[in-house]
Amino acid sequence: MPIPADWPTTEAQALAEQERLRPLVRAQDDDTPARLIAGVDVAYDDDHDLVVAAAVLLDRDTLDVVEEATAVGRIAFPYVPGLLAFRELPAVLDALAALTRTPDTVVCDGYGLAHPRRLGLASHLGVHTGLRTLGVAKTPFTFTHHEPAPERGSSTPLTDPATGEEVGRAVRTRPGVKPVFVSVGHRIGLDTAVRTTLDLARRYRLPETTRHADSLCRRALAEALRTRTPTN
Repeated sequence: MPIPADWPTTEAQALAEQERLRPLVRAQDDDTPARLIAGVDVAYDDDHDLVVAAAVLLDRDTLDVVEEATAVGRIAFPYVPGLLAFRELPAVLDALAALTRTPDTVVCDGYGLAHPRRLGLASHLGVHTGLRTLGVAKTPFTFTHHEPAPERGSSTPLTDPATGEEVGRAVRTRPGVKPVFVSVGHRIGLDTAVRTTLDLARRYRLPETTRHADSLCRRALAEALRTRTPTN
């Protein structure tokens, strides 16, 4: 998996690319059916300059795994908060390209509009591919929220303290369990992103898309390290 030749290599280049892409994000629903939903996630070993991405395709009704794929390559960008998409996106694109079917929606383990420049991985991926995307994160990043009510399905706004803008929602997917943080990626509205997250998180805090992709990329990274590390 080669890194694209025109991929940003400096923080200034990456920031400029985010500013260029941000106006292209569409935060509204479209009429495309959402039967096949993919989850994507990434695992790293910085010591070996290794990144593995996983894409797992699920049937939205049954939550059965329909297909899965992985991609292995070199880390594409240094670790800089707010620019993680530039580390992850090349591998994620390769994993999605390895699927034989195109997902109707992609759920990213991270942020979309809930990002300082409104272009987290979910939005960047959506604009780059044209796919409908949303982000489901485990933490609120730099944003603020009130705790949702303890019942499943309750939510509160995730707010940018600098502007007061609602950039996502804190969503309770399990009764009494800490919320997840849902934001629009591309071609989806926030209400639909929240409903989709709840549909995918019927038994656990995290959506099944995220759970499957996380498990697969960790297994694939361990396998990649075994094949690349000499044994005595």
